[in-house]
Amino acid sequence: MAQPSVILATASYDHTIRFWEAESGRCYRTIQYPESNVNRLDITPNKKYLAAAGNPHIRLFDINSSGHQPIMSYDSHTNNVTAVGFQCDGNWMYSGSEDGTVKIWDLRAPGCQREYESRAAVNTVVLHPNQTELISGDQNGNIRVWDLIANSCSCELVPEEDTAVRSLTVMWDGSLVVAANNRGTCYVWRLLRGTQTMTNFEPLHKLQAHSGYILKCLLSPELCDPQRYLATASSDRTVKIWNVDGFTLEKTLIGHQRWVWDCVFSANGEYLITASSDTTARLWTLSTAEAIRVFSGHHKATVCCALNDGPEYLSS
Repeated sequence: MAQPSVILATASYDHTIRFWEAESGRCYRTIQYPESNVNRLDITPNKKYLAAAGNPHIRLFDINSSGHQPIMSYDSHTNNVTAVGFQCDGNWMYSGSEDGTVKIWDLRAPGCQREYESRAAVNTVVLHPNQTELISGDQNGNIRVWDLIANSCSCELVPEEDTAVRSLTVMWDGSLVVAANNRGTCYVWRLLRGTQTMTNFEPLHKLQAHSGYILKCLLSPELCDPQRYLATASSDRTVKIWNVDGFTLEKTLIGHQRWVWDCVFSANGEYLITASSDTTARLWTLSTAEAIRVFSGHHKATVCCALNDGPEYLSS
């Protein structure tokens, strides 16, 4: 089976993962996932594997196979896995869970390599571009930086007491971090490098982005520069695109009929994929804020999406 250069996958409460042709909108592969809902998807940088975060496990699927069985299972979480992602070379994976832990997994070895205790249900984890710090946000409103070299928590902050941090995102060059919460607010910090490896957070902006929950926030990728955007997906059925220079509203993406749970930029930042409770995923062109493709096939809420349309790497 020839591998498409654009890997697009969605998962739904209908217990399936679907792969789509981005251009035509055709679903070309469906994986049944009967054991639990899938909360998050991510694709390895080399486009070989798809990680599906479920409850309480993570399954790794071969993107180039037509089989339904995962090639690897990661099983030491004890509750919903809410975050999953890969290191830039694809050598290891990180995850966060409602069991209150952040974990690191070596893809070449079974079992969990490291575990960090957040003491509250973890909703979101992102890897700093330096590849040596993980940042987690939890249900109690804590943001923590986990220094992978020192193997400890190097920084803790609480932007708003008792307000869950729903989503975190870091600018590709490590200059900004944004946290979105259940009250529709985004907190933005500049990241200042101290003399140690600790990341210092300097408050930059507080953005009241939506009246409902923000379910996902995401900063635009490197190839989008010099334009820099923040996307916020909300329970108010919209996705808003903010210009990071001043945090002015650039575009509002209107079309989903229910909550928008997830979004992901194309590699060049010109397009956005969204996933919604209305059962669809959509491909938007950001220049016109129009949905140019609707991906229909799921029977229940589509809650997560993953896209890798980056350049082809020569690495095996």
